[in-house]
Amino acid sequence: MAPTPSSGPAPAGPPRPFGVGVIDTLVGFPQDPATLYRQIRASLRDKESREDFAMPAAYMFHDIPDSHVPDDVDPVGLVLGEMDRHGVDVALVSVSANPEVAGRALSEHPERFAGAWTCDPNTGMDGIRALVRAHERWGIRAAAVMPHGTLPQVAIDAPQMYPIYAKCVELGIPVFVTVGIAGPRVPSMVQRVELIDQVMYDFPELVFVMRHGGEPWTELAVKLILKWPNLYYSTSAFAPRYYPPEIIDYANTRGPDKVMYGGYFPMGLTLDRITAEFARVPLKDDVWPKFLRHNAARVLGLPDGGSSARP
Repeated sequence: MAPTPSSGPAPAGPPRPFGVGVIDTLVGFPQDPATLYRQIRASLRDKESREDFAMPAAYMFHDIPDSHVPDDVDPVGLVLGEMDRHGVDVALVSVSANPEVAGRALSEHPERFAGAWTCDPNTGMDGIRALVRAHERWGIRAAAVMPHGTLPQVAIDAPQMYPIYAKCVELGIPVFVTVGIAGPRVPSMVQRVELIDQVMYDFPELVFVMRHGGEPWTELAVKLILKWPNLYYSTSAFAPRYYPPEIIDYANTRGPDKVMYGGYFPMGLTLDRITAEFARVPLKDDVWPKFLRHNAARVLGLPDGGSSARP
């Protein structure tokens, strides 16, 4: 049974699917796509991607939310309003993508936003020091890496990644890593799911969260999540109707504590669409609270009373 979808005007108080306030492990702030996707654009070669797409994976999405925010609209307030409408208590946001806006969100609304820092393994120790500064300044709850989006690309198990993994263990934070075939039209073999096996062997204390699907290797992803205690899966960048069936079956059987919700607002999906499509997801009633909140709270080290802390 799926939560009742919400749409239209907000009810008297935020919705709480299955009595919990949602933790969304991938939310952004509207900003200029040229700035947001500058690094990945340097890798694109096909004419359509370079000249026509505002977002590098635009061919995969319909009705992408508007990235333009009028000067008189506060992007933090806009995102908070959408979160309130859809029962999202806490959003994990990238500080590195927009330090001014995300930093303000974390400072002014620490109970509603958690910070992540995207690392570039090509920057060596400078990148590690930037991660540490972000942790000290904003109290970030996670690191993130996009192997396909680095230039040059760096594989999940490459030596350049190991200092990032080691620092995450030292700081006590998880790393969210994009896995599977990349949406942008760049090579994807650096994101083969099989590469995670070596990383988890070398870093048994590392909490590793797979992002962006892992397709077409989702069966292997399930095998590895079952094998490694600290390996998790986030549904980020997928509309709920397209959640891989192998992942849903695993969450309903042996893995209710290992799969967590991640959206993609406003980069590719609206919260209206995501919430409406939850009704298509055949998760069991007792799995939904874990998927929507409890698993992410545990991985990110967030307070988790079992339901929304907001009035």
